[in-house]
Formats: sequence, structure tokens, C-alpha cells
Amino acid sequence: MTKIHVYFMPGMAASSLIFERIKLPAETYEMHFLEWISPKKNESLKEYAKRMAENIKHQNVILVGVSFGGILVQEMKPFVNPKMVIIISSVKSNAEFPKRMKIANTTKAYKLIPTKLFQNMELLAKFTFGSTILKQKIKLYEKFLSIRDKNYLDWAIEEIINWDRIEIDNEIIHIHGDADEVFPIKYIRNCIPVKGGTHIMIITKYRWLNENLPKIMLDNYRN
Repeated sequence: MTKIHVYFMPGMAASSLIFERIKLPAETYEMHFLEWISPKKNESLKEYAKRMAENIKHQNVILVGVSFGGILVQEMKPFVNPKMVIIISSVKSNAEFPKRMKIANTTKAYKLIPTKLFQNMELLAKFTFGSTILKQKIKLYEKFLSIRDKNYLDWAIEEIINWDRIEIDNEIIHIHGDADEVFPIKYIRNCIPVKGGTHIMIITKYRWLNENLPKIMLDNYRN
């Protein structure tokens, strides 16, 4: 049997190590891990997505993106023509943003975020994963959040806040925790809910994902 190639894209500032506990049946799937690359000056998200799509080396792939990575894989879709796109702890359009992000877009308040302070791991972890991060796990977050370049962070925050997708692509499969602080589930439409899942459930709910992802993938791959 020809294996199904699955490409994983981590969230903002994170490395592919966030997927280290995700296991798919090796006889059916081959896992590939994408990493953030440095954005070019004034590069749009679509331009960045086109460049990132050059890393996809197979046909009929499954793209899986977490948080900002979920936004990115949706932008990569036209350049890749994947068999399936799955987003986790993310959004399908800017209509699913919480109010604070919509206000940030209107007021441009995100430009005031002192990203140079994100050299402090606790601040970066809180901004990226939500306020539920635990101080005793800072070393763990340091392992996952490897990108602290100010130019990348400025670019990423601006591209998230200003994401211009209005209409939801109904082909997107959306898995979302009911305790997500960054993208509260009350603003999310048509998702597969995960009880107790927070914004970092790719790490904390890996057992649920390992049990359910293969079935979700196979059921939709056949369609």
C-alpha cells in the first residue's frame, strides 16, 4: 500500500518538536515536519505560503497546522492541492477571531507589542500558548518555542491580526479544544471539539489526537 504523506506545521514561534508525541500508524502514514523560515521584508502571508509550499514533495498530501500554522496551511492549500487540510487550535476565517483580536486589527494596537521582550521565555509562552502556562514548565516551553527573532515575531503577529480571510472553506477539518484561551470555542463554527483541550492541546491531549487523528484522516481521505 502506498503511504499517505502527512505534513505538520507548528504554531507561531514553535518548532516541530511540538509534534514529538504525535504518532500515526507507520504502515499507513509517513510524517513530515515543516519549520518556520524567515519572512522576507514586506512579504505577505500568501507569498510566504507559496514559498513554504515548495517544501511539499509529494502528491495528495494531508496538511496539518496548529494555531498560526493552521492559518498558514490554509493559505498553502491553493499552491499544494492537498487531499485534506486539518487545523488544530486555530481559526478558519477572521470571523472566528475573539473580540480582542478584532479590536487590535481596528486600532493597530498590535504594533505596540514589544516583541523584543519575548526573549523572556515566560512572556513568549504566555503570548503564544495562553495565560494558563505554568512557571515550573518554562524549560519545557523553551524546548518548543525556538524562534525568538524579532523580525519574525513582528511579521507573524501582524499577519495573524490582519488575516483577511472572510469566508470559511468548508473543506477544512477543524479540531478545537473547548478550553482554548487564545481562540475561545464560542467563536468557532463547525469543529470537532476536544473536552478540556487548551491552546496547547497538541502537547497535552496527544493521546486523544493519536487515537482519533488516524480515523479522521482515513474517513475523509476516502471521500
